[in-house]
This record gives sequence, C-alpha cells and structure tokens, in this order.
Amino acid sequence: MSRPLEGVLVADFSRVLAGPLATATLADLGADVVKVERPGMGDDTRSWGPPWTDNSSSYFECANRSKRSVELDLGEPSDLALARELARRADVVVENFKAGTLDRRGLGYREVSATNPGVVYCSITGFGSAGGADLPGYDFLVQAVGGLMSITGPPGEPTKAGVALVDVLTSKDAVAAILAALHARRRDGHGQRIEVNLLSSLLGSLANQASAFLATGSAPGGMGNRHPSIAPYETLAAKDGQLALCCGNDRQFRDLARVVGRPGLATDARFATNGDRVRHRDALVAALEDALGADTVDAWTQRLTAAGVPAGKVGDIADAFDLAERLGLEPTVDVGDAPAQVRSPLAFSSTPIDTYAPPPRLGEHNDEIRHWLTKENHR
Repeated sequence: MSRPLEGVLVADFSRVLAGPLATATLADLGADVVKVERPGMGDDTRSWGPPWTDNSSSYFECANRSKRSVELDLGEPSDLALARELARRADVVVENFKAGTLDRRGLGYREVSATNPGVVYCSITGFGSAGGADLPGYDFLVQAVGGLMSITGPPGEPTKAGVALVDVLTSKDAVAAILAALHARRRDGHGQRIEVNLLSSLLGSLANQASAFLATGSAPGGMGNRHPSIAPYETLAAKDGQLALCCGNDRQFRDLARVVGRPGLATDARFATNGDRVRHRDALVAALEDALGADTVDAWTQRLTAAGVPAGKVGDIADAFDLAERLGLEPTVDVGDAPAQVRSPLAFSSTPIDTYAPPPRLGEHNDEIRHWLTKENHR
C-alpha cells in the first residue's frame, strides 16, 4: 500500500529545524527527500548536543528521518552542477538560506523554474524577503521580537516556549503550502514559488491573543498559566501538586463546584458566568484551592474527568509518553538502529504512514545519488 506522496522527489537544501521538519513530514508521507549537506560538516544541528547519538545528535535526528544525505559543496563547480541537476529533477525544492544566496548559485526560483517549470519551490526565511531579508532567522529571536515571549510566563517575566515552537509552526505552514501547490499543479500543470517566514507564521499562530490586540489596540501581557478570557482555566494547587483545570462553559463550572464539594460557588453572583469568574478570578482561585487541598491530583483528576470536567496532572515529557501509551496512541516508532522517534501525528485509513527509516549519516548516500545525477538524464 503506497503512502500519499510516493513518487514525489524533494530536493532539501534546508538546515536547522523549520525546513528539515517540513521535509521530514514530506518524507513520512512517502516523498523521496534528498538532503543536501555541507561536506565534512553537514547540517548545523549535527553538532547541537548533548544528547548525542551514534549518528550525531538527538536534535538532528528529530527532524531528518527517512531522508537520503548527499554532501555537495555549492562553491565547487562540479558539485554545484549536481545540485542544479537535482533541482531540475525535483518536484519540490525547499531552502532556508539567507535571501539571495541560492540565486547567486543559479539555484534560485527563477533559474530552477526555467528548466523545471513544474517545480514547487519553497523558501523559508526569518523575516521575509523584503525589508527583513538581511535579518537572521533564529527561533528564539523571533519569539522575542514577535511577541510570543511577552505573553508567556508570569507577569513581567517574558519567557520563551520550552521548544523551538516558531520553527515547528513554520514547518507546518510550509508543508500545508507545499501540498496545496502540488494539488494546484495537478490542476493546471504549473509549479510556483512559496514563501513562508518565521515572523508571519508566529503572528498567524497568536490566534485569540492577536485578535484581542487588533480589536482593542492594547497588547496583552504574560499571565502565567492563566487564560485571558476564561476562568477557571489554569493550574491550581491540590494536596500533592498542580492540577490543570479547564472550564470552558458554565455547565462544566457547575459540575466542578459540585465535585469539589462547593456547589454554592456556581450560584455565587461573583462566579455565575464566565465573565463574572474572569473579573473575580483571584477570589475564585482561593476558594477552589481551599477545596482542592483536601485530596491529591490523581484523585481529583479521576472524579472531575468522570463528571465531564477537563482536568489532569501537570506532568513532564515522560508522563506525556506514558499517557499516550495508555490511551493506545502508540506514540513512538522504531527507526532501525537509531533511537526511537515520535510517530507521525497523521493517520490515514487507506494510505497509512507505516515506513520509517533512520536519519542518515552525513553523506551516507553520496555514491548512489552522485551516480544517479551524473548517469541519468531525466526528471
């Protein structure tokens, strides 16, 4: 049974995270992804450790499974010629070089599309190809200047997300755009250029926080684990730890009040509606924590979940994988002799993702790819 993108060739000129994550998703979906790497060095993330693996680093491996690696020096004429031939044959080209870099090598969209008019060419930058073309695109920097840090963490303490979230979001935007462009090509026969950038992907992902700013002109700030528009929707202290509690409507709040033994909270004028609860959040939290302190997080989780109130333990990543296993989600996959990887979150009834290969060693496929690009003269 074939996977959705089998037969699609991807020339991957990207490094670090946003681009490689996007092409790893395409590889999961069945595309043949050829990763072009610098001779002797490879992708920057090969050296981003610890933790280390027998291959390189766990950072590199999280974004590069099921690809083929070829070392090409784009400053050396014969290698550059092979890179151009790869781009000529590719259905998709993905790159995240500084704007203009590949143009000077004859690998920009204009040059590639002249010999490969059906190519879907995806450029990923930090701040776009206009006024921000010369700005370095690092996730942490974009989290800072893009406002994400200002709404993360306690008030007055801008905090980065615990993962390179902007890179991850941008990779998903890139994949969505690439798939849409491939679909459009089937309809009209033409390829096109796609541009995504970290700042725009972040702004597009700020959702209600961006909408609140645009509606009011007032920039929201950090609220820790509290939600700006819903209460209680935060972490609360129980007898032995923190309980994540999400009351998205008045019915859930009434059930919460009943389960914790304080049914009167639901009829208290300060807490009767969500708007009331947001306005009187501090008093509400004090009352709830007084009740929750009588029992453990696990006990409350069981009772509240049974009553239809979303609640759960604030766990760590090990807890998260354990939960996914208990729920039958099979969160990890074997990739040969490399450490296990996170299973693709995409599930298909007819074209399942059932094949995963280990991340390649640097230049692992040099001979086969060089031979293929040199001896065969077709797309």
